[in-house]
Amino acid sequence: MESSPGLLRVARDRMRVPHLSYQTEKAYLGWMRRFISFHQRRHPRDMGATEVRAYLTHLAVDRKVSASTQNQALQALLFLYKQILEIELPWLNDVVRAQTARRLPVVLTQEEVRSVLSKLDGVYLLIANLLYGSGLRLLEALRLRVKDLNLDQGALIVRDGKGGNDRITVLPQSLLPALRQHLAALHGWYEEERRRNAPGVSLPTALDRKYPNAAVSRGWQYLFPSSALCEDPYGSGTLRHHLHPKTVQRAVTLAVRRAGITKPTSCHTFRHCFATHLLESGYDIRTVQELLGHSDVKTTMIYTHVLNRGGRGVRSPLDVK
Repeated sequence: MESSPGLLRVARDRMRVPHLSYQTEKAYLGWMRRFISFHQRRHPRDMGATEVRAYLTHLAVDRKVSASTQNQALQALLFLYKQILEIELPWLNDVVRAQTARRLPVVLTQEEVRSVLSKLDGVYLLIANLLYGSGLRLLEALRLRVKDLNLDQGALIVRDGKGGNDRITVLPQSLLPALRQHLAALHGWYEEERRRNAPGVSLPTALDRKYPNAAVSRGWQYLFPSSALCEDPYGSGTLRHHLHPKTVQRAVTLAVRRAGITKPTSCHTFRHCFATHLLESGYDIRTVQELLGHSDVKTTMIYTHVLNRGGRGVRSPLDVK
């Protein structure tokens, strides 16, 4: 019988065939590892519906995880059995998925956003301005390359966003001076890197084979590169990655605390604020949908419920004279 480490190595290789993101790969491997450990390291081939249901129940009852977390665990186990072990078991299709509760997003007022931004500086301020001013997810901002900016047209291209899709979104005019200054400093750093013959940046799948010099070309440099080198998780040696998300998250959390904001606010809150404030300004929902990259307008419509009009703009009967 194949050992668990061997099985997980096979799982990792199999997940790279459909080009699952590295974050998804890590999450799935984690769930597979925990599922096996929960059942005293028994091989998944020797387990079935009872064990899967027991583990999902453990997550919900004992660990009290959210519905989305429980569904992610289930999705990892579905991949394990169907794609890796190649076992078609009808009971997997019958496992009940947890119902995800519909939550309204937390949205700050424009004054609150400005208050948080005033507590940031340097590269963290620039990133937060892009999150709010362009409606980016945190990883979308950190993955930006120099070539993705179009300063003349006031636009930026989000590559390989959620769902693997590209999109074009707005680039705030007020950010252009700061971006030009940042790009100038980045160019000086880039020239010094080339003089030192430092390793290049990480690239999308197999692009380094198609374009051998892309990793050290200026256009492919990250807009927000990490200060340290790291090992490529795909085995291509030492390279430079973008800033780690946690460094930005910590900076924003501190800024929120210093601004005295009591609402639960994260980096993703800026994206919620972008959408809501655009709708408040009169932009139509289809435009906002396109800028956010939502495939279904129903996803964008959630922001119509948090507009600063209270009760969807309805006038309370108590206010009628």
